[in-house]
Amino acid sequence: MSRLYLARNPRVAARSLDGEMMIMSGRDSTLFTLNKTATILWQSADGTTPLHEIVEHRIVTEFEVEPAEALQDAETVARDLAKHDILQISEEPIVQSTTPSGSSAGDAR
Repeated sequence: MSRLYLARNPRVAARSLDGEMMIMSGRDSTLFTLNKTATILWQSADGTTPLHEIVEHRIVTEFEVEPAEALQDAETVARDLAKHDILQISEEPIVQSTTPSGSSAGDAR
């Protein structure tokens, strides 16, 4: 497996509700509810932390799962979210421009 980096798409609206993320696609206004694992990926997707570190430090420590299995599952989830333009995936760190002041796009609070 190659080293992958994840970044949140700045053109989505996101809110946390009872520990899960609710995300609305900026592309087609589709609403997604992320489970706990996908929520961890979303919250950790800073563009500079490799996926394997997110899995090792956040997912494996939270759930009773083998690291290799967790990494494979996390990559599958990340690629699925990328297909819906919720996450961006790259084999190199992702540098994002900042959103305009006052914008709530990509706000993960």
